[in-house]
Amino acid sequence: MLGVFFSGTGNTEYCVRLLSSLLDESYEIVSLENPSSIKKIEERDTIIFGYPIQYSNIPYFVREFIIKNSFLWKNKKIICLATMGAFSGDGAGCSARLFKKYGAIILGGLHIKMPDSVCDSPLLKKNTQEKEIIIKNATEKIKLIANNIKNKIYPNDGLSSISHIIGLLGQRLWFFHKTKTYSNNLTINENCIGCGLCSKICPTQNISILNLKAIGGNKCTLCYRCVSNCPQKAITILGKKVIEQYKLDNYI
Repeated sequence: MLGVFFSGTGNTEYCVRLLSSLLDESYEIVSLENPSSIKKIEERDTIIFGYPIQYSNIPYFVREFIIKNSFLWKNKKIICLATMGAFSGDGAGCSARLFKKYGAIILGGLHIKMPDSVCDSPLLKKNTQEKEIIIKNATEKIKLIANNIKNKIYPNDGLSSISHIIGLLGQRLWFFHKTKTYSNNLTINENCIGCGLCSKICPTQNISILNLKAIGGNKCTLCYRCVSNCPQKAITILGKKVIEQYKLDNYI
């Protein structure tokens, strides 16, 4: 069993790791940006593929990876796992349709609600206790799903035609422009001290350091990793100021 994930603030990595570990004692997980990910995918037949949902769609970084490496997916057995803050629609179905196009066998789809990680917007913000409850519920759902899968009962979240329609009408038709390509909305504020952390952890290498200041490019995939980790809270994407930084490690 191989768990493959894209995770900005830890939510998706946690879910993929937990499900993989419950299904296979010899499991392995790897992030999409890891240079070894392609080789590891080639070597495994069954894959849990996880990513966060953005506006009822796949992050552009994830979609680009699937398409660019279309040769990888033929005859692979895949469980599509999508994490969400509130609404997913057909989040798992978005990748499942792509994988099937390239010859994959879709075993199931799974939607897991996790704490919201959009740090520069007050929308969906929860207190510490509420976040811990969400994570606990997610953990229990994954344990239940793992038991079902061991009995050959696979989840079907986001894979039905109805889910597809809900995803389209719920968000994707109205916000598709936000995920159809990379974003150039990354803003570095004046209190940046040029520590370089954001540049090191960006999955798309979208941030560079020049004259002790961070500079954003046009290849942001909205993962919020830099916003969550900046010690100065100097980075925003959708909002104008950081409301609350989020990292899963603070709640588990």
